[in-house]
Amino acid sequence: MNGDTTTEKEGFTVELRLFANFREAVGSKTIERSFTGTEIRVGEVLKALEEEYPDLSFFDDEGEIREYISILKNGNDIVHLEGKDTLLEAGDRLSLFPPVAGG
Repeated sequence: MNGDTTTEKEGFTVELRLFANFREAVGSKTIERSFTGTEIRVGEVLKALEEEYPDLSFFDDEGEIREYISILKNGNDIVHLEGKDTLLEAGDRLSLFPPVAGG
């Protein structure tokens, strides 16, 4: 070991599970995306999805994730982690839930 504590993540894959109208906008209930670099955050993944699928809109005018959108990283709500700054690792699964109305 050379004393370097950083870990290189030269390409890793994240599974994205989409629900309701997010699924309709993408045309699939599950997609995978590969990333390179050492630090990929939830917000970066969401911005990339918005660019790829114009019908998706995750952020409000202040650049924060829209209220009532639920995003889970491996079953844990990112609100209880680091929000849009939550780091992703190889094999992580993001579940994206749009606002749900009903009664």
